[in-house]
Amino acid sequence: MQSAVSRDEADGATRRVRRTRTRRESFSAALFLGPNLIGFLFFTLFPLVASLGLSFTDWSLLTSPHWVGLHNYQRLFTTDPEFWQVFQNTLLIVVGYVPLNIVVSVLLAVWLSSMVRMRNLARILFFVPVMTPAVGVALIFILLYYPRTGIIDWAWFSIFHSQGPDWTNSETWALPAIIIVTMWQNVGYNLLVFSAGLQSIPDQYYEAAALDGANRFRRFIHVTLPMLSPSIFFGTVLTIITSLQLFDQPFILTAGGPGISSTTMVLYLYQEGWQFNQMGYASSIAWVLFLIIMIVTAGQFLLQRKWVYYES
Repeated sequence: MQSAVSRDEADGATRRVRRTRTRRESFSAALFLGPNLIGFLFFTLFPLVASLGLSFTDWSLLTSPHWVGLHNYQRLFTTDPEFWQVFQNTLLIVVGYVPLNIVVSVLLAVWLSSMVRMRNLARILFFVPVMTPAVGVALIFILLYYPRTGIIDWAWFSIFHSQGPDWTNSETWALPAIIIVTMWQNVGYNLLVFSAGLQSIPDQYYEAAALDGANRFRRFIHVTLPMLSPSIFFGTVLTIITSLQLFDQPFILTAGGPGISSTTMVLYLYQEGWQFNQMGYASSIAWVLFLIIMIVTAGQFLLQRKWVYYES
């Protein structure tokens, strides 16, 4: 009987120790997660919910928000002719920039993987523009694009023996100018992602393909690309999302001009909200962009089953 009581007391003491340890661990977790959770609530979740509510109001920053229901969305899709031009500009940037970025990044990653010397240094040099502030890059390219005295215009004249286009002041060349700057700055990120993917491909696949008589091009098509497809999928998703949110380059290079020929959705959102003080309308643009990004991303995840190969 005494041994049973002692055993119960020991079990009770063990449970108390466990409860105390659990409380301490929970307190420590809350202590470490608290600042991040508070920051998420006040700087992410609350502005997100507030912007959704503001999208149903007419608010000029100087007056109280006035509820208008779906009027902002109706105006956006039916009576605002500039929105569709802005949407088309954003779509053209995605179509022109994303495939170019992915193709060049893959080819550069394959080329660098074949280098014996200076491979890591070359990767660092390609990645340096990614860490460079976009404003500084855009200001430098304004000088490079400058007619007659810019290096790009000089190179154009040297190759084609004619004066180059007025890149930042031409409705035809403004979007290509933005794509070139964005490409130069961001290609290094996908380059590193694809380089890491190439290093994870086992050598025996290439050896087996070589024994079967496959040349270098066939090994690239039938071994490298399928094995690299998860990395390509990851890079494509992120590149599309960032290109849909492009702001710095068109804002600095062209200010959305000439006219609105190079205005992107995020730049249009900024103009409506902070230049014309139409915060409710700007919030509706933000939520339309959010839904577009969500739909495009969800579609990519559904389609990945048909072309992304995951090694089991």
